[in-house]
Amino acid sequence: MPDLIDYSGKFDPKFSFDKFSKETLLKVLKAYCEYMRHIDSFWYLTVADKWGNDEAIDCDIRAWEKSKAYEVRTLSNLLNIHGDDVATLMKLIQVSPWAWIQDRVIDIKDNNHAVVTVRTCPILFAIEKEEKGREMEQCHVACSKIISFNASYFNPKIKVTPLKLPPRKSKNDICCQREFKLER
Repeated sequence: MPDLIDYSGKFDPKFSFDKFSKETLLKVLKAYCEYMRHIDSFWYLTVADKWGNDEAIDCDIRAWEKSKAYEVRTLSNLLNIHGDDVATLMKLIQVSPWAWIQDRVIDIKDNNHAVVTVRTCPILFAIEKEEKGREMEQCHVACSKIISFNASYFNPKIKVTPLKLPPRKSKNDICCQREFKLER
């Protein structure tokens, strides 16, 4: 039986995802990544509406620290990503579900030095559209803490330095850029 490209047709009582083609599975994976981003957005905005933005940022950071610990541990073990240098962290960044929703460039200078440039970020685009100035809390505080948390999983001595963060001067500017460095 050929790989399925969709689930049209009759109900299959013996359905399993391995019946789909690789291309369809990649589309499903991307849709799940988008779904995860939307859950995060809906959750955050609900907390902000009920208790205010300061409480939402605090809850967001605490929730992401827990979920990132799970993500990093799970993906590292599943894909055998182990090490204590910046290049190892960059591998994790490549396979993170967030990699599917951002257009980013990873410039590896050497195993202990890299620069990550995010060219598109749907989260930033949504925040900019709100015009409430939440870029500072989200990008400068929450996102920075989450990225540093990921780095410390592999090596607490990895230093993450923002090179460019929002607000952007133009919609054509990059979204953000960070340097990852480990002094040995």
